[in-house]
Amino acid sequence: MAEMVHDARIIRIGDGPRLPPHVRPWMGDSWGHWEGDVLVVKTTNINPIHRFRGNSSENLKVIERFSRIDEETLLYEFTIDDPTVYTSRWGGKVPMKALHDRLYEYACHEGNYALSNILGGARYQERAEASGVRD
Repeated sequence: MAEMVHDARIIRIGDGPRLPPHVRPWMGDSWGHWEGDVLVVKTTNINPIHRFRGNSSENLKVIERFSRIDEETLLYEFTIDDPTVYTSRWGGKVPMKALHDRLYEYACHEGNYALSNILGGARYQERAEASGVRD
């Protein structure tokens, strides 16, 4: 899961019409298909304002592969293909483990003057728990 402000990426599955080259949504035009148990997603038409590693190119293509390694792990693989910026394709792999804990939304705390009280209360609870004191 990735969250930044209110970005949302739609990945259409299967064959269908692609966006014309001049239509460039912020997150690009993403299409997925299955290769056996692996979901393969290809993204093109990325908005040029959405710079990638300092570069902006109309030829950037991102290929992602999602596969399950075990009950707790997905393997995320990516390949960056842009012959106008790079001399060859490059990419990487990231195993993503299941999270069995709370997940909090990404949100700005600008002007949230209660944050210091929230954190102070949490530190108090941690100290109380560590010393064996119960409320």
